[in-house]
Amino acid sequence: MTRFVSGRTSATNAEAFERALAVSPGGVNSPVRAFGLVGGTPRFLASGRGPYVTDIEGTQYVDLVGQWGPALLGHAHPDVIAAAHAAVDHGLGFGAVSTGEVDLAELVLDRLTLTAADGTERRGIEKLRLTSTGTEATMTAIRLARGATGRPLLVKFAGHYHGHSDSLLSEAGSGIATLGIPGSAGITPETAAQTIVIPYNDEAALAEVFATHGDRIAAVITEAAAANMGVVPPKPGFNRLLADTAHAHGALLISDEVMTGFRATAAGWWGLEEREGTPYDADLTTFGKIIGGGLPLAGLGGRAEVLDLLAPLGPVYQAGTLSGNPVAAATGAAMLAGADPAVYDRLTSAARQIGDGLSSALAAEGVVHTVAWAGSQFSIFFRETAPQNYAEAQDQESWRYPAFFHGMLDHGVSLPPSVFEAWFVSAAHDDAAVARVLEAAAPAARAAASASRS
Repeated sequence: MTRFVSGRTSATNAEAFERALAVSPGGVNSPVRAFGLVGGTPRFLASGRGPYVTDIEGTQYVDLVGQWGPALLGHAHPDVIAAAHAAVDHGLGFGAVSTGEVDLAELVLDRLTLTAADGTERRGIEKLRLTSTGTEATMTAIRLARGATGRPLLVKFAGHYHGHSDSLLSEAGSGIATLGIPGSAGITPETAAQTIVIPYNDEAALAEVFATHGDRIAAVITEAAAANMGVVPPKPGFNRLLADTAHAHGALLISDEVMTGFRATAAGWWGLEEREGTPYDADLTTFGKIIGGGLPLAGLGGRAEVLDLLAPLGPVYQAGTLSGNPVAAATGAAMLAGADPAVYDRLTSAARQIGDGLSSALAAEGVVHTVAWAGSQFSIFFRETAPQNYAEAQDQESWRYPAFFHGMLDHGVSLPPSVFEAWFVSAAHDDAAVARVLEAAAPAARAAASASRS
């Protein structure tokens, strides 16, 4: 398979990467794509369908990246593609209001409205403002929290990633963890000083930071279930403790569900905790990935009295020409509409078969490891027990992962190119796709077992 761009040909991944290096920093437009941790040449993908992706050389892989979450129904699902085509037929965007963004917001709010056994209605959010990226959503949430409280400080957790805005790159996970960068150049000390970083799942650290700075803290921001240092779920009741502690000191809780929203359950991680009897009340919740159906779209939801502080009703400014883009809104609505109970059952089944199968293969080779779960999201850590915080996530034999990664890749399975990422399945991962993953498990496990620290 050959791709032509401006008369130039890229017949192989290596040739494409050589061209990319000449025109883009590191040859990529998002750092983790560069294969910096695992080594080798990135695969330039040309197409995706169902549970598979195909690179420009024509090699097909079972995909366990899934666009980092949005491919809930699989790649190029007919209903999602049809929704995109129908929207495109009317234009690519208008920079004005359209009914599609209202339809999507109503669908999101409906999914986040649950009825308890006693008939009580619980609502995860009351209003939604659409943005183009998760970074914009979290950045706006922080500005809104500061505007609502009149306070300067933000509390975040080490290893949690909430996008690349300045105040959020202190001890972030994801690409920052992969590259071994503690923060980022270009962030002033004054900006960094407005963010307090504490260990995740640490009740004592939470109590201490509020005892010391409680009257100056605008908000605590947390991934609903951490997935950017590998999957590290909250301890049971920890999210509720966050909400209760923040509210007791007049601060807000921002729950980042860019990764978990509408993937952990039909109502996201918030819905999972409701179901498991540990409900919590976030003041603001950020969404992304799935609500765009694979196109750039995200959102910020929350209590109406807080959201109404946004312009044009209130004094907190946020805007975006592409916010609520009609094509992205249409694909997001189609993705959510297609995610019925059978989809969530399949996600759970496929993920467990794959996670358990890979674990068995690694155990057979004597490789120390554990599989950590957050709904159908999972990741493998090369350590004996599942980590509960960033320090523990980093304390693993991560040097085994490149060999494991390439062992899977060489046998037709595409994994996240970093040990600090979540893995994703889709409802399209049928028995045949799962079987192909499990066939690759034994040789990949042998490669991990023979790897050595360099």
